[in-house]
Amino acid sequence: MGETVYRSSGTADRAKAQEYHDRLKAEIWEVKRLGRKPRHSWKEAAGRWLEETSEKATHKEDEKKLQWLHPFLGKLMLDEITRDVIDRVTAAKLKEATKATTNRYLALVRSILRRSCDEWEWLERVPKISLFKETGSRERSLTWEQAKRLLDELPEHQREAVLFALATGLRQGNVLKLEWSQVNLELRHAWIPGWQSKNRRAISVPLNEVALGVLQRQFGKHPARVFTYAGRPLETANTKAWRAALTRAGIENFRWHDLRHTWATWQRQAGTPTHELQHLGGWRTGAMVERYAHVAPDHLANAAGRLDGMLGQVANSVATATNKNGLHNASR
Repeated sequence: MGETVYRSSGTADRAKAQEYHDRLKAEIWEVKRLGRKPRHSWKEAAGRWLEETSEKATHKEDEKKLQWLHPFLGKLMLDEITRDVIDRVTAAKLKEATKATTNRYLALVRSILRRSCDEWEWLERVPKISLFKETGSRERSLTWEQAKRLLDELPEHQREAVLFALATGLRQGNVLKLEWSQVNLELRHAWIPGWQSKNRRAISVPLNEVALGVLQRQFGKHPARVFTYAGRPLETANTKAWRAALTRAGIENFRWHDLRHTWATWQRQAGTPTHELQHLGGWRTGAMVERYAHVAPDHLANAAGRLDGMLGQVANSVATATNKNGLHNASR
């Protein structure tokens, strides 16, 4: 008995549908009689990727990227995605975004194709996908005066969220989605569960006076969520009011995530050591924190000065010996 296969041709044109039918029939025969692997589409691969990576912190971002990629790849089989196709995707994205952003899209395509080849065995080979060289991570922070101007220009509900971010260093999603079940005002402590953290590790958040004051002012406004507007939880921070406040404050090239860079910069300038800042910010490695080492020269100067005592004695003895030799040579 033969197996009945149902699959949409994706067209209302009878001739094209018949052509698709014949091609599909030939492929099925090749798979069964010749042992050839069945072909799979990009759409299948993208769907399976989303299923298998649903726990990723960037899952929603992947969905948005795949929606953008669909016009270029959505109708192709995996083995039809060639270097020329990738070049067209790259050129299109560069028209509307930076090289760094384009890299994120190319990296997603490369990851899906590699998994299709190495794990699912849907693909024999993966086209080479090269990423643009990036100059380094973006580190934009505010001065104290700039921060004050921005806070003065923001509407109250956004001012409180921004102030809390500057006091704790939490990422935008962790601030906006913070729930009262994650806060203990009496112990002056909050926490971010691992499933909400970018690196999937829980973050302990000790509350300083500023952060505690923000939370106390929000208490009672909503039964579950901390940050709200007109009785409803805040869902986004990149609003028209946020952008307008930046303009009025005279601050350019600044994103909400840069509040985290600002907090880390201020912490280092205040003398917070790497290992403490790493735990406070929830970074996986100390290398991520070392990006802020250059903003704390006074702190490093204190460390360098620890050798002054012992090295000073050595230097004095060398100077004394040099002076004696100089006097001896002069008397000859």
